[in-house]
Amino acid sequence: NIQSLDDFYSSDEFLLEAGFLALLVAPLLPGRRKGSKGSPSDSISFWLVRWLLFRFLLTCGLWKLISGCPKWWSLSVLIAAFNYYFESLPLPSPLSWYFHHVPGWYLKLFGVITNVCQIGLPFLFFVPIRAVRITGFVIQILLQISVVLTGNYNFTNLLMVTLLLSLLDDQFFYGRRKPFTKWTLIEKVINILIYVGVLLAVIKLYSLKLNGTVIESGIAFSKDQFDYVLKQGLIITVYLGLISLGITILRALSVSLFEVQGSGTKILTVMSTIFYSGFAVLLFFASTVPLASLHSASNSTVHPSIRTVYNRLNKLHAVNQYGLFTKMVGVDGRPEIILEGSDNLDGPWLEYNFLYKPGNVNHSLPFVAPYSPRLDWQMFWAAYSTYDKQPWILSLTYRLLVGRPEVLVLLDRHHSPFTQNPPKYIRATLYKYKYSSWSQRSQPSWWVRQKVGEYFPAYTKDSPALVDYLKARNLLPTPTKHNVNSIWKQILDAVRYITGHLEATLLLWSVFTAGCAIITTSAKK
Repeated sequence: NIQSLDDFYSSDEFLLEAGFLALLVAPLLPGRRKGSKGSPSDSISFWLVRWLLFRFLLTCGLWKLISGCPKWWSLSVLIAAFNYYFESLPLPSPLSWYFHHVPGWYLKLFGVITNVCQIGLPFLFFVPIRAVRITGFVIQILLQISVVLTGNYNFTNLLMVTLLLSLLDDQFFYGRRKPFTKWTLIEKVINILIYVGVLLAVIKLYSLKLNGTVIESGIAFSKDQFDYVLKQGLIITVYLGLISLGITILRALSVSLFEVQGSGTKILTVMSTIFYSGFAVLLFFASTVPLASLHSASNSTVHPSIRTVYNRLNKLHAVNQYGLFTKMVGVDGRPEIILEGSDNLDGPWLEYNFLYKPGNVNHSLPFVAPYSPRLDWQMFWAAYSTYDKQPWILSLTYRLLVGRPEVLVLLDRHHSPFTQNPPKYIRATLYKYKYSSWSQRSQPSWWVRQKVGEYFPAYTKDSPALVDYLKARNLLPTPTKHNVNSIWKQILDAVRYITGHLEATLLLWSVFTAGCAIITTSAKK
C-alpha cells in the first residue's frame, strides 16, 4: 500500500478489485478486433466482473438495513432523512439543492427504488436470458445517472457503469438485428413476467399505493423477518453463485473441446480455460467470506482454509468487503470545518476557501466526479471527529503556515486571502451548514450556516503544542536526504505544474473522451 490508510475508502478497494479483474478480462494476445469470436474463457472472466458488481450492490444495500439505522428502516423517517441526505453528502453537486426540496413522497419512492436496485435486481445479472440482463442494465444505468446528478461520489458510479457493460454482448454493440423467432418471443415473455413479478413483490414488500397523484410507500416487513431471510438467503446466494459459475465453466470447456478447430489451438484454448476456471473458483470461494460475514449464522459456516485464502487476497485488495454509508450522518445540518488565518490574534480572521467542499454560503459546488479530491473528502469526515484524532489536519495547518506551494495548490487560489504571504495564525471554527429554503431560490445564497464553536485553537508555525504534536507523529516536513535524478525531477515538476493549473475534472474527462475516441476509431478499421 502506497496510500495512507487514513484516506482509503471502499471505493478505492472497489477500483483495485475491478482493476485486478481487468487483467483477466483483457485479451492475452493483441490484435483482436470487431468480428472476433474471442476466447471461451472470456465468459468466465466476464462472470467474475458481474459477480463483483453483484457483491458491491448487494452488500451496500444490505448494510443499510443490517446497521439498524432507523432512518433507513422507517420510510416515514426516511422523508426527513432524505431531506438531510442531499445536504449531508460528502461533496454535493449543483443539483443536490433542488433534489433537497422535492416532495416527500418522491424521496420515499427513491429510497424504495434504490433498495430494490441494490438488493433485488442484482440477482438477475446471472439469468441466462439476454433480454433480462439488458433490461437490468438499463434500470441500473438510470439509477447511476440519478446518483451522478445528485452527488459527487468520485469514480464509483463511472466504474459501476463500466462494469455494467458486462451484462451486454457483442450483438448489442455490433450485431445486426436477428430475425424474430419463436425463442425471441419466449425471451420477451419471460423478461416481462420476471420484471412484473419483481414489481408485484415490491408493491407487497413496500406497501406501494397510488393516492391521487402521490405514490405512498412503507416497509411492510419487520427486522426479525429481514434477519430470517438474510440468514437463509446468504447461504442460498452462495450456492446459486456456485451453480452459475459451474455452468459457465462447463460451457466454456465444452466450447474449447468441441468447437475450437485445430489441435494446437484446441490444446492452448483448453489449457487457458482450465487456468481461468481454477482462478475463478479460487476468487469465488474467497469472495464468499465477506458475503457470509453479513450474518453471524452464515459467518460461522466459513471453512478456515477459505478464510485464510480470503485474508491473503484481501491484503492485495483483490477481494474486499464493501458497504458505503451504512448510517446516515449530517442530520439537522452538516458540520463543516472552516480554516481561518490572521496576522493578529484580535483579527480580522479571513477564511481559506476549498475547491469542492462547502465554505462560502453564496457558492454552489461543481460537478467533480470522477475526480476524487482527497483533501475535501477528508475535511468532510474530520468534521465528525476531533482534531486530536485527525493528525493530518494539523499537518495541513502547519504547511499552510509555512506556505508550502504543493499544499496551497489544493485550495481555491482564486479566492485565497493569502496569495502573497501566509498568515501568522491559523485556527479552525466548526459551523453547521444547511441548504437555504425554497423561498430563497432567487437569492444568491445556497447555504445558511450557524457557528457551533472552536474546532482547534489558533496556532503559529512555532507553537510548541503544534510542533511537538507533529514531531511525535513524524509529520513535520523534512529535507530530502537521498539523491534525486535532476532530469526526472524537472520532468515531474513540469508535469505537476501543468496538471496543477488545470481543472481536475476537465483533465480526467478529456483523457476519458480521448480514450473512447481512440477505441471507437480503431474498432472501425
